[in-house]
Amino acid sequence: MERLFQHAAITDGITVRVSVTFMPEQSNVARQKWFWIYHIRIENRRTDTVQLKSRHWRITDSSGLVNIVDGVGVVGETPILASGDTHDYVSGCPLSTPHGSMEGHFTFEREDGSPLEATIPFFPLAAPATIG
Repeated sequence: MERLFQHAAITDGITVRVSVTFMPEQSNVARQKWFWIYHIRIENRRTDTVQLKSRHWRITDSSGLVNIVDGVGVVGETPILASGDTHDYVSGCPLSTPHGSMEGHFTFEREDGSPLEATIPFFPLAAPATIG
């Protein structure tokens, strides 16, 4: 089944697509815990090979609390993408409010060793009104 990606950003030949899904079975409104999973697809439309080295996330909840997350690779991987390659992964985000957002960037290394910062598009995190 092909996933419907709701958000996308293109930076210098790197496309980052995002699909987000609220997970009511992993959320607990009584304990002020809401949880989403997000599926990321990275597409290399450049003519050279790049390697994903790090991620930078800005996660904001509806009370205005901002959490910055920096780390090596994605879900324990630093994938190498040749021209035309894609890389998919799934991760999750808990919040203490029913709404929020995520955005950020991935840093890649080009074949010549220089960095390339690719935008992760802004995407909302929103629990259905009946949930929270």
